[in-house]
Amino acid sequence: MPSWLLALDRHFPIRYLTLTATLGLLILGSCLWLQTDTSHGWASALVAVGALGLVTGLRDLRQTRHALLRNYPVIGHLRFLFEWIRPEIRQYFLESDGEAVPFSRQQRSLVYQRSKAEPDKRPFGTQKNVMEAGHEWLNHSLQPSTVASHDFRIRIGGERCSQPYSASLFNISAMSFGALSANAIQSLNGGAQRGGFAHDTGEGSISVHHRVHGGGLVWEIGSGYFGCRNDDGTFNAEKFSANATDPQVKLIELKLSQGAKPGHGGVLPGPKVTAEIAAARGVPEGVDCVSPA
Repeated sequence: MPSWLLALDRHFPIRYLTLTATLGLLILGSCLWLQTDTSHGWASALVAVGALGLVTGLRDLRQTRHALLRNYPVIGHLRFLFEWIRPEIRQYFLESDGEAVPFSRQQRSLVYQRSKAEPDKRPFGTQKNVMEAGHEWLNHSLQPSTVASHDFRIRIGGERCSQPYSASLFNISAMSFGALSANAIQSLNGGAQRGGFAHDTGEGSISVHHRVHGGGLVWEIGSGYFGCRNDDGTFNAEKFSANATDPQVKLIELKLSQGAKPGHGGVLPGPKVTAEIAAARGVPEGVDCVSPA
């Protein structure tokens, strides 16, 4: 910074220059407004901008919440403006087509095109750097090997198991009814039935919607014993036996603790405990449903 500018800054801080400029605009606009007999358009605009900037700057100087605005009145608001429009600037001007945050522009464009039934194919070539380290692709095999046509499965259950199960390598992970809607549960279980794999019920136990299509179930039992509990929350062996021997229940998963909510447990508020959820979990309708930690 030049020496003369440093000397000026010692007597009059340059960070107040914008605030001073707004005062100048207010004075200039007022003088033009007083000297003009007919149109006051430009003068009024200068007065409005100057007054707004001056009021904003004085408020910035008096507030104690943001050090940036107190040190740089008026112009400090540009920082918040740029933060506000940063995602749009990045998306439209800076982001490359292949940069995924979390989805790339190419992936988003593909979704938009398919949702509108527009052509989503590009002939020949690619926009990706195929020489870049880490780039992956598939090549045609000159000597293809024969892949077994049968489904890859794993047998679960030994000689003492009355209902052994041949499990698929890919199954539907846990998500309870209530967290998912009835239609979602029925759709997932229908897919499990058609694909020959298992559908994890989640901690919320087996609902009527899990039984519509008859897809194989992984019955998850957590700390709340939903589906095999007494009214006081203790374990009920008879209810457990009834569900465990159901042919649709292929596996039983024991959830030892609330991993996502350690030390606190989970709570489903009473207004969300509908009649269907209460019947599936074995809890009173309309009462808070607690999963102990």
